Amino acid sequence: MTGLFMRMTMNSSAHTVLIVVYVWLLSSGTFSYGDKRDIDCLRAIKDSLEDPLNYLSSWDFKNSTEGFICGFIGIDCWHPDENRVLNIRLSDMGLKGEFPQGIANCTSLTGVDMSSNKLYGPIPSNISQILQFVTSLDLSSNNLSGDIPLDLANCSYLNVLKLDNNQLSGQIPAQIGLLGRIKTFSVSNNRLTGPVPTFSNATISADSYAGNAGLCGSPLPACKGPPKKSNTGSIAGAAMG
Repeated sequence: MTGLFMRMTMNSSAHTVLIVVYVWLLSSGTFSYGDKRDIDCLRAIKDSLEDPLNYLSSWDFKNSTEGFICGFIGIDCWHPDENRVLNIRLSDMGLKGEFPQGIANCTSLTGVDMSSNKLYGPIPSNISQILQFVTSLDLSSNNLSGDIPLDLANCSYLNVLKLDNNQLSGQIPAQIGLLGRIKTFSVSNNRLTGPVPTFSNATISADSYAGNAGLCGSPLPACKGPPKKSNTGSIAGAAMG
C-alpha cells in the first residue's frame, strides 16, 4: 500500500509539473519560437559530446519536417508532430565530454538521463537555470568531479536526483534537503564528506550515501563534534605549582 501511495504521489507531482510547464509555455509565447530552440539544443548536445559508438548518428538536422527530432534516438517529445523535447534519455551510450550546457535551449524539458557514460568535469554551478522544469535528473555512473552545486537546491521540481558513482567531493549542500518533491536521492560511491542533508518530505536510506567514508548524520552514524581541548597541561602546571 505504501509503494502504491508513493507511485500515486510521484505521478501526481509529475502531472502537476507538466501542467505548470504547459501554462508557462502558453503565457510566455514560447510555442512560437521554441521549436528552433529545441533543435539548437540537440545540435549543441551532439556537437559538444564525443560519440565513439555513433549512437547520435541518427540525429540528422538536415530534415525540416515538423516533429523530425522526435525520431532521434533517446528523445521523447511532447507530441510526435512537434519539435519540442520532453525527455532526453542517453544512458549507456559511451558519450564523452563535459555536461552539455546547450541543453538549456530545451526549455520545456522535464527529464534527463545521461547515466553510465563518460561525462567529466563539474556539474554546472547554474544548473537550475539550465534545467528549469526537470523532475528527474540522472547523472550516475560517470566521471563528474568537483562539488555538488548549491544551485541544485533551486531545481524545485525534482522528484529524482541520482549522482551516484562519480568523483564528486566536498559536502552535500544542506539546502538539498529542502527539495520538497524529492522521492529518490542517491550520491553513493563518491568522495563526499560532512553531514548529510535532512529531507523534509522523503526518507532517504543509508544505501544512498554508501561508499563515502566521510559522510555522517542520520541515517548514517552521528557526526563527531570538534575534539575537546586537553586540560592535561593546566593540570600538570597546577601540580608543579
